[in-house]
Amino acid sequence: MNTRIYGEHDERTIRQLDRCMHVGSAVKGVLCADGHLGYAHPIGGVIAYEEHISISGVGFDIACGNMAVRLDTRYDDIAPQAASILSDISRTISFGIGQKNAVAVDHELFESPLWDEAGVRDLKRMASQQLGTVGSGNHYIDLFEDEDGFVWIGVHFGSRGLGHKITTKHLPLVGAKDGMEVEPAILHQDSEVGRSYIAGVELGGLYAYAGREWVVERVRQIIGGRITDAVHNHHNFVWRESHGGRDYWVVRKGATPAFPGQRGFVGGSMGDNAVILRGVDDPESADSLYSTVHGAGRVFGRTEAKGKKNKAGEWIRPPRVTRAEMDAWLKERGVLLRGGDVDESPMAYRRLPEVLAHHKNTIEIEHVLRPFAVAMAGAGEFDPYKD
Repeated sequence: MNTRIYGEHDERTIRQLDRCMHVGSAVKGVLCADGHLGYAHPIGGVIAYEEHISISGVGFDIACGNMAVRLDTRYDDIAPQAASILSDISRTISFGIGQKNAVAVDHELFESPLWDEAGVRDLKRMASQQLGTVGSGNHYIDLFEDEDGFVWIGVHFGSRGLGHKITTKHLPLVGAKDGMEVEPAILHQDSEVGRSYIAGVELGGLYAYAGREWVVERVRQIIGGRITDAVHNHHNFVWRESHGGRDYWVVRKGATPAFPGQRGFVGGSMGDNAVILRGVDDPESADSLYSTVHGAGRVFGRTEAKGKKNKAGEWIRPPRVTRAEMDAWLKERGVLLRGGDVDESPMAYRRLPEVLAHHKNTIEIEHVLRPFAVAMAGAGEFDPYKD
């Protein structure tokens, strides 16, 4: 089997990658070091298909991704106002389930023919209302300081309810099975459903880019300053790419494209440094389908982190992480937090430098970004569209 695996993974995740490689026209698979079990396709998994596209591989949050911009503003100049800035962000940007943007966003993507090609014109109103909202789960707005003392704005989220509904519209059309350890749902590029789905993915990508750009600009207006650098990429998507002289559909689920010279923004956790990286020209890079990590990767799931109680309020399964432990971690590192819950605590994640070390031959680190303020959905602000 033509696969490349970075780092160490449990048997279920490895089997999931193997299952993906035996369906459709898959020719190459990669599992990044931040990988873990996903729905029918591992998070951190990359598959190249000759003629097929995996709906499971793109996932429910089509075009989930990251954007980061550097300002000409220095951290020392705004540090005293960090708490106030975080409060202003929370009042300006909506987080959580079904949230609508308080400001109507007019964007050219709403005139795109892709709405009809994907058969989702009926979703346009919902999508318009949600554009510029962040959602919950591991989605965030972070403020960072780089090694030169400049402020960066970083965001992580995708196509929100639009991407979720595009996915749920197409899954039944290919007879998809429900569950984690099932065959991935794939479709042929030339089928009617395939053409509709490809249009839907393209639309979701445009929508996610527009949403992240809108949020970043609103945060920039709160902080002030001018943008001097920007990095923007999807990590749940499918691209038509050339590898070894042949064209493939490359599906990345929780994996950052890293062609030689291509830059990416990769976060760790709410209490860890993030990085701006760049792909390098190396035989190993080609063998990894020019792909790298999208984050640090979880070491245990959300339910395990938060624990579980019965109806009487008694612990059936004690939490792996307490709020006090999470708050202590953040305090030690000088990170202010709005929202968030223990399922997103740093202890639930691997350490990013260790994960990146597995990919050292394929990437270079341009900047290391220290977080000083993080905004996420709070406890109870559940969002079905999370990554």
